[in-house]
Amino acid sequence: MKDGKVIEQFRIKDRPNYIAQDNEETIFRAAFESRIPLIIKGPTGCGKTRFIEYMAWRLGLPLVTVSCHEDLTAADLVGRFLFKDDQTVWQDGPLTLAVRHGGICYLDEIVEARKDTTVIIHSLTDDRRLLYLDKTGEVIPAHPDFMMVLSYNPGYQSIIKDLKQSTKQRFGSLNFEHPGIETEAVIIRSESGLDAETSSRLAEMGTKIRELKGYGLDEGASSRLLVYAARLIRHGLPPVEACATAISRTLTEEPEVLESIRHIVNLYFGDLLEDARDENARTGQSSAG
Repeated sequence: MKDGKVIEQFRIKDRPNYIAQDNEETIFRAAFESRIPLIIKGPTGCGKTRFIEYMAWRLGLPLVTVSCHEDLTAADLVGRFLFKDDQTVWQDGPLTLAVRHGGICYLDEIVEARKDTTVIIHSLTDDRRLLYLDKTGEVIPAHPDFMMVLSYNPGYQSIIKDLKQSTKQRFGSLNFEHPGIETEAVIIRSESGLDAETSSRLAEMGTKIRELKGYGLDEGASSRLLVYAARLIRHGLPPVEACATAISRTLTEEPEVLESIRHIVNLYFGDLLEDARDENARTGQSSAG
């Protein structure tokens, strides 16, 4: 398959479900039109990747996503020679595909990648907008529709795992936070099909659980986990058990912190647990009668 056709596989055909929090869409569009690469910063599960998918759809661009890790090499990004039909052929990597044919190259959790790997993006993130392929001797000017986007969670960044200033200062930045309660309730409802009242309870509960960050929790409940809980409730699991399954047992194994989260869950859903117990008691009495 020709590379030009390969890139078409990365187009997002259906509109991703994304609820705007602020003016992030306007900023992203302006950065794309100005050829400014972006770093998206924010906590786990706050919607960074969904936002980038949404913007790729809005702009009609292919989205080539790379999940970064410590074993990621430059060849994994730019490509390598392969043996095919007794011949040695060059195969573009995800970065090269986006540079050559246009699209967003999204490096997710960039701080997990090796420092020597991230250096290759420098010539693409200044006025040169060039990619150098040492193995082929090729210099590729970036397509007019090429855009580089990185993301990471500053909550986990450290001196060891952080971007160099020489890299950071080649990018504009968008900072994401957890949505406000009303927005998060809409997100939960739209992602799960849960009713508005229960979605609002989950959103308020999530905000309360996040207050435990730094007091036994490394990270608060993400919007993703709240949606998981909502889907479990939607499929018949009692809210308290759904929250234990999707949230508290995922966030921690410390008994004291689990107990603190349980109290918060009961604050918002304990009444439903009591209602269920009363209903079971009445049903039992009727059966005995």
